[in-house]
Amino acid sequence: MSTAILTGQPVPGSSIEADLRSLGFDVRFAEDVGDAETLLARVPGEERVAVVDARFVGHTHALRLGLTDPRFPLAAVPGAVTAQPTGRQALTRAMARENSAGGGTALAVDSVADRVVDSLHADGADVHHPELGSLVAVVPADPQDRNEARQAVAAVDDEAVRLKSAVKARDGFFTTFFISPYSRYIARWCARRGLTPNQVTTASLLTALIAAGCAATGTRGGFVAAGVLLIASFVLDCTDGQLARYSLQYSTLGAWLDATFDRAKEYAYYAGLALGAARGGDDVWALALGAMVLQTCRHVVDFSFTEANHDATANTSPTAALSDKLDSVGWTVWLRRMIVLPIGERWAMIAVLTAATTPRITLYVLLVGCAFAATYTTAGRLLRSVTRRATRTDRAAQALADLADSGPLAEGLVRALRGPARKLPGITAPAVALLGGIAVLACSALTGFGGFWPVVGALVYVLTSALAVARPLKGALDWLVPPFFRAAEYGTVLALAARADVNGALPAAFGLVAAVAYHHYDTVYRIRGDAGAPPARLVRAIGGQEGRTLLVTVLAALLTLAQFKAALTVLAVLVALVVLAESIRFWVAAHKGGAPAVHDEGEPA
Repeated sequence: MSTAILTGQPVPGSSIEADLRSLGFDVRFAEDVGDAETLLARVPGEERVAVVDARFVGHTHALRLGLTDPRFPLAAVPGAVTAQPTGRQALTRAMARENSAGGGTALAVDSVADRVVDSLHADGADVHHPELGSLVAVVPADPQDRNEARQAVAAVDDEAVRLKSAVKARDGFFTTFFISPYSRYIARWCARRGLTPNQVTTASLLTALIAAGCAATGTRGGFVAAGVLLIASFVLDCTDGQLARYSLQYSTLGAWLDATFDRAKEYAYYAGLALGAARGGDDVWALALGAMVLQTCRHVVDFSFTEANHDATANTSPTAALSDKLDSVGWTVWLRRMIVLPIGERWAMIAVLTAATTPRITLYVLLVGCAFAATYTTAGRLLRSVTRRATRTDRAAQALADLADSGPLAEGLVRALRGPARKLPGITAPAVALLGGIAVLACSALTGFGGFWPVVGALVYVLTSALAVARPLKGALDWLVPPFFRAAEYGTVLALAARADVNGALPAAFGLVAAVAYHHYDTVYRIRGDAGAPPARLVRAIGGQEGRTLLVTVLAALLTLAQFKAALTVLAVLVALVVLAESIRFWVAAHKGGAPAVHDEGEPA
């Protein structure tokens, strides 16, 4: 239960008490500032508490935005301020100061809540002020102002505003025009029946898994059903976020489920396509694994570039300025959003192609589309990086180092290479990461299975991986290091499994890459949630990216084809068990421990 302290008695005809109770607050009344401070002290420290002026006039949704959003320790709208347990001490200090200044006498004409907010700002506290737009939130000074404020409230339908704000401000063309116009109403339906975003997220996952199962049947009816269900899963995927925004049900656990389930749904569907094709005598596992590798590398480019420039100073470039100018021309905005093939366009394309063509054609088109999108976005980011004069912070360098996923082999070599690395040019890190990746990929893809050339390439890769991270990743192009590592590791597994040419090797490689990719996505979401990277013991336990790459090449050199397939399977299971156990432990503990709620509105994935 949350507690709201009304400073004064409500004006006759006011709905403020009922509005607060409808938002889940237990309402108490304070006759003066001293009484308000006493009531504040009596509220248990683990509860949310709000101080609201009894003369408040405004929309219920304005109060909801200001007083119930779980993402912010302190928040306020005109006439009301709230604090979660983490912001409680700051609110208590500000209230004590107001009581001392006012001497505990009757409430002044101006708003106590607003004076407390001013005091919080004076203390340097971070108080969130939601954008209200057309919503009304005021404390009228006299009856005439009150009458005008009530008329302003009546003139705006706050439910319409609430529905509109439930839709993500920035989204893809397909999502904006083909999904959101009706999915917002599904979100409202869910809210009115007490469903949570996590339940809708789980329903989306189950629907996608059923779609993958339909695709795995290999029949035309199964492919059609799979396409329809994939779109239905995407509708639910949009609905869960809209439900979170509509009802302000944000949570750390929910953000993690939403992000990881999106990847699980898409990659499980790729596997379903491969299984369905196999039933028809067509082996497309290499294409399915290639699609997963390409899509994951695309995401790593996005994540690394964002983290590298998260808090960079002097962060401007002519390329960014041109992009801002293009944003003023409406049609270019939608065209550029479609070119990058975000999740809405991508899933719609996959669904239609699955229903109308074959898995091979679907995966070919997906690979071509994602390759073009990756080229477009990466080229733009390269241009921004080389033309941008920016000073990158230690935080950005640490984030890139965490995304690099270096294991014990690289860590051991870094100690010896740190001194020489500091004398090398700034382009060294991405250059050696690229060259090492090319070396191991070329040796794995262009030599016969069972030879030791891939091992030689992997040893070179271990050395270059250590050199790439031997100094802080603060260079203009150092954000390329994690994507190069991902491409090298995943590509090596794909190349060796394809060269093995034994039934079951590519599905086992698919499972291994999926397990490792989950670990890499989990690292990203922890960094985005300001929780830091996974513990070093986890990274060491699964070998780090350079250790796993070397291990797979050694297994290919020493084992028979059947043994290699079995080894990939065992390795995939072990990595999956370790990373899933640690990930679930961490996120559930963070959720139960009251970690700050997260809601990532970033780029369409």
